[in-house]
Amino acid sequence: MLSFLDFFTACSGKWTTERIYHSMPQGSIERSYTEYQVEPITLADKQRILTLSAQAGVKVEVQLATVQQEALPGFAISFNTRSETGETVSMSLQALFVPDMYISEESTVVKLPPPVAAQVATEPEGEVIQGFYLRDEGYSETGTAVGRFTYQPTRQTLEMTTYYRRSVAVDQMRMIAPNLRLRTIVTYQRPVNTDEIPTIIDLIGFGVEQRSA
Repeated sequence: MLSFLDFFTACSGKWTTERIYHSMPQGSIERSYTEYQVEPITLADKQRILTLSAQAGVKVEVQLATVQQEALPGFAISFNTRSETGETVSMSLQALFVPDMYISEESTVVKLPPPVAAQVATEPEGEVIQGFYLRDEGYSETGTAVGRFTYQPTRQTLEMTTYYRRSVAVDQMRMIAPNLRLRTIVTYQRPVNTDEIPTIIDLIGFGVEQRSA
């Protein structure tokens, strides 16, 4: 069983993945192949993401930002994706994961209701770790992205929920062997009423990721 911090250490390296995406409205299927490099996030990048996130309403306790950076895991990712139609996408981003226990009461960001795919039981107490998932760039929309994450140690599963302007994406990463992970993504239409739980699914994706170095 990987601890919260150990999970991110285990994510480092060069990975390859093949995914299948199911577009629910069109009923179409598309495959893609991705190569990406994952590195530990630097202290400078952590500080930069914390500054950007504070502007978005997520504030971390002051002493944590200067003394306890080890408690905030994350990674820097660069990847190249090629779809079966020949379309290519390249991107680099940094992501930081801040457990709720380190979030300042001065934060103004609103916790939106999660869709069914992101709902988990929090028992036994202390087993599930939840918090904010912060990125300097989003996937489907540019700019700083603020979402929620859940880590389940016994399942070695990290789940990331991002609320974009038009959609809500639930991305799950499960380590099943030292060099093998399962990956799923479910994308919902974002309701006009922010109090509503997203229910309309636009896209479902599945993938197997292998570390090559």
